Amino acid sequence: MSHDTGLGLAAVVVLPLLVVLAVVASRLASLRHSKGIVTAALRATVQLAVVGAIVGFALQSIWGTLGFILVMMTVATITSARRIRHVAVVPGQYAHCAVAIGGGAAVVLLILILPGVVPRNPESILPMGGIIVGGAMNATTLAGRRLMAEYGNRFGEFEAGLSIGLMPPDAFRLVAGPVAGDALLPALDQTRTVGLVTLPGAFVGMVLGGASPTAAAALQLVVLIGLLAAGSLAILITTELLARSPLPDGRTVSS
Repeated sequence: MSHDTGLGLAAVVVLPLLVVLAVVASRLASLRHSKGIVTAALRATVQLAVVGAIVGFALQSIWGTLGFILVMMTVATITSARRIRHVAVVPGQYAHCAVAIGGGAAVVLLILILPGVVPRNPESILPMGGIIVGGAMNATTLAGRRLMAEYGNRFGEFEAGLSIGLMPPDAFRLVAGPVAGDALLPALDQTRTVGLVTLPGAFVGMVLGGASPTAAAALQLVVLIGLLAAGSLAILITTELLARSPLPDGRTVSS
């Protein structure tokens, strides 16, 4: 049996079974994500099929690559803002997420691309852009949700801070700011355990493609440190923008 045939069998049989397993686990644990799991799996299938066709065009020029990264940032912004709005509706949330994700990702990508750490060609820039944008999106989403939930849970302390003369941004940072760091835990754990618990995709892909383990490890290190930097910047920007926003009544915030 060829490799392609085996992959086709997995797509037809194994992947639906994994979706069913995830749904059953979600229901047993009352996670309320059963529908979301199915929807995400279906969307991923369709989106990857479409993206597979579009990427070929994006890789034909640097402008096509940059345009595709901009699309990534747009989708990431919408996704992150919607997730945060499930906890609390903050004016300008979409703009906040765009700045946090775009700012964090852009700074890191420029630092990697301009000196040539990542080769300045579409084949290298596009996948690196997708990885870094995705990391910034995850950090923004987790930070935004965690910050607003903590603000709601400790709204009494926020009001107490205002009563003793603190400005709203300072009171927000005091009661909610310390939890923003939780959003960096996934990236930190991934970096700390790389090679011991996980063998990330960039490393495995390069080794399977014939690169030396040393070269693969160097690239993976760039990816992991880049994700930490982009995530940290995104969390910082998210915290500062929320602190300076007209915040909703904390009693209306979902925990």
